Parts: sequence; C-alpha cells; structure tokens
Amino acid sequence: MSNSNKNARRKFLQQIGATGLLAASTPFTSLTLSAKADERILQYDRKIASNDKIRIGVIGYGVQGHFDLRTALKVPGVELAGICDLYQGRLINAKEQFGEGLYCTNNYKDLLDRPDIDAVLICTTDVWHARITLDALAKGKHVYCEKPMVYKISEGYPVVAAAQKSGKVLQVGSQRVSSIVYQKAKELLAAGEIGQLNMVNAVYDRQSSIGAWQYTIPSDADPITTNWDTFIEATEKMAYDSKKFFWWRAFKEVGTGVAGDLFIHLLSGSHLITNSKGPESIFSTGQLSYWNDGRNMPDVMSGVLQYPQTAVHPAFLMSLQVNFISGTGGQEVIRLVGSEGVMDVNGNNVTIKHSIMPEAPGFGGYDSLFTFSKSMQESLQKEYSAKWTAEQKRKKVKEDIVYKAPPGYDDHLDHFTNFFDAIRTGKPVIEDASFGFRAAAPALACNESYFSKKIIQWDPENMKVKK
Repeated sequence: MSNSNKNARRKFLQQIGATGLLAASTPFTSLTLSAKADERILQYDRKIASNDKIRIGVIGYGVQGHFDLRTALKVPGVELAGICDLYQGRLINAKEQFGEGLYCTNNYKDLLDRPDIDAVLICTTDVWHARITLDALAKGKHVYCEKPMVYKISEGYPVVAAAQKSGKVLQVGSQRVSSIVYQKAKELLAAGEIGQLNMVNAVYDRQSSIGAWQYTIPSDADPITTNWDTFIEATEKMAYDSKKFFWWRAFKEVGTGVAGDLFIHLLSGSHLITNSKGPESIFSTGQLSYWNDGRNMPDVMSGVLQYPQTAVHPAFLMSLQVNFISGTGGQEVIRLVGSEGVMDVNGNNVTIKHSIMPEAPGFGGYDSLFTFSKSMQESLQKEYSAKWTAEQKRKKVKEDIVYKAPPGYDDHLDHFTNFFDAIRTGKPVIEDASFGFRAAAPALACNESYFSKKIIQWDPENMKVKK
C-alpha cells in the first residue's frame, strides 16, 4: 500500500470521530468508534507474514459470489485458491478473470478436500447453505456463509452445534453488523437519545427488474451446462427450469424470497442496534403485485414481530416491509421510534429528530375543558396554573443529530476484515452461527406465517419454535 493511500485511510478514520457527528446537543462525540475503526485501518496497513496468509475457496460464483470475492481479496494476505460453481460458464468466467491455472470445479467436495484452502465463502442457492457449511466445518475449514445461514429453521440447530464444536470461525454474510454506522446507532440508542424504544419500522423497497431478481439467463443454459441433477440433490426432484437455477430467490423450492434476502438484513441490523436476541411472535402477509414471471414467492410482503422485554431492552413492536414495485424508487431504512425521538438508519447515515413532551400534562385546546361550564373551566384553569410552572408546561427542545460515515466507507470490507482477523487472532466475530440463526429464524418464520396464515411463536433465547 502506498504512503498516499495509508494517509488517506488514516484521514478517513479521523473524519469518523471528528466530523462524522455533525450536530449533537449532548456531549456525545465519543471517540470510541473512531478508535476501533482506526485499529481496523492500521491492520489493513500492517505487513502480512507468510504464515498469516489465508487462502480461500469460493463455492457459488454468481452475483454475490463475485461481490464477496472481490471484497475479500481487498484484505491484505488473502489469496484465492479455487472456485466451484455448477454452471460451466461461470467457471470459464473465473479462469478469464484469474488465469487458466486457477483450480475450478463443479463439485464443492473436491474443493473442500484441498489442503491449501483455509476458508470458504459459501455463496450458493439458499437450499444448499446448511449442507455445505456442515461439510466445510467437518473438513476443518473456516466458513463465511451468505445470509440466510439456513434454508429451514430446523437446519439451524445442527449448524450452530457444528460451529461450536469445530473450533473454526463461522461468520454469516450480513455486512451491516460490522458497519461503523450501525455501531453508532447502537451507541446513540444506548445513550438514551430517543428515550425508551417502543417500535422499529424497517423497510427495504425496490423498483427494478434486476432488483426483483430477473437476472440475465445465458443462452447456453440447459440441464448439462448447469449440472441440474446435482443442483436438485438438496431438493425434491424437479424438472429442469432455468429460472429456478438463475432466479432461485423467487422460488420456494430453492430460495427464501424477500424474507430470506431482505427481511434478514433489517433483522440483523436491528438486532445489533438493540442488542436483541429476537422476537417472540411473528406474523407475515403479502401478495404478488407485479412480477408475474412464474415466481411462487410474494413481491410485496410485510411482517409484524413482537419483541419481549429483556434485561437489555424494553418490549417493542417491529414492522418489516419489502415492496418490489415501490413508487419510491427504492429505499432501505430502519426507523427506531422512542418516547423522545426517532432515529433513522439510512445507508451510511444516522439521523435523530427529538420530540420531548413537557412535564406538565396537556390542558386546553383540543381538550374536553371547553365542554364544561364556565365556572368549572375557570376553577380547573386556576388549579392547573398553580400546580405547573411555565417551564414545566414548555416542550423541551433538543438539537437534531446527524452522523455520516466518510465518503467511500465500505461495511462489506469491514465485515470481511472482521472475518479474516478472527481467523488470524481467534477473536470472536459479531455474526457467528447463533447471531446468524437468530436473524434467519424470524425471517424464515415470516415465510412460514405467510404460507400457513398463522402466527409463529418463537423462543429467542433458546432458538426454538414454540409449539
């Protein structure tokens, strides 16, 4: 890394603490996050010894596989050792990118057998996540598994147990949990900036064909080029369908729909900010509004989740929303509503607007007072004025807070840095198997509720469906 790049990174970090918090009415400009982020950046700069190098394999080299690999290779000391994908065209693409000498295979077990691979990125169809994760841990590999960690709730328990037994690092790929922005939101909430939390409104909307997973399908796609027989080994037998292979998120046989793709981002982020282990009741409904392309998962979906009071947070209600044909043009925001304000976590920004009730109760105006006799009104007015001072009647004013991450900040890179640092140092990751399962299970329960039209009862502490 050049000196100019190093200086730019250090300046970037200084801005997090120095100028990231644009306005605050309380002494909140904490340097804690800046220090943590500065430590992370310095790790980027450090020289990597040969025994610190981590060689990775990628299983599933589709859209997310490309993005994950590109980001993983930005972390110093990380090297690519092999790629596995069922579609032959993606293996050709891999060799075009990294050279003919790159090890490529359509059998993930062959990749796991390679002793020169330390960790794998699992970026496959959802239905394969648990099976490959268990096989990888059994082979002594560290695992970065894309969200959702599992396709079915019942798969979560063996994955959590295997991760704990293996002694290997397992991190789930919801990068927002490593974001300095979400950490700042967590800190602001804990500082009481919006009073007592009572509701979370979380929205992830889109308005595009690609956003609705209508990806380009190659003209040579067929049962042979996609290794279809292998693809359906994790499912019930199905006739070849190129959409189910390339648009798999839209089909319940292989994917988990908007809940597994996007609800889970909202859940993992909210759980981080609130320190929650999850809801106790889950209900979801939805419809197919626009993308009538053969999919059997809704393109508009909402969920209502009740979170119980715990030692670390009050009871709160959470609403989840995904709309794939939203006239907003698309948005992602987690809004935390408290008794004294509202916090919006939107991309790399956090904003807080305060609204604090006066100490004195309301009196007059849109009130029943004017419906009483004149003598009663005068008597009650005199009593109210004697009891409450002008200051107690006045609504308290507090300045808004705006926090912005520096331009170019990348939480995806921070998430991978945390993963590889955990492999090197043994320190725990934030989104381990338990955290990942506690985010995945409510998302998957939303699908179960949608199809069964029932409320799902969940035990967030013990991670079990209540009967």
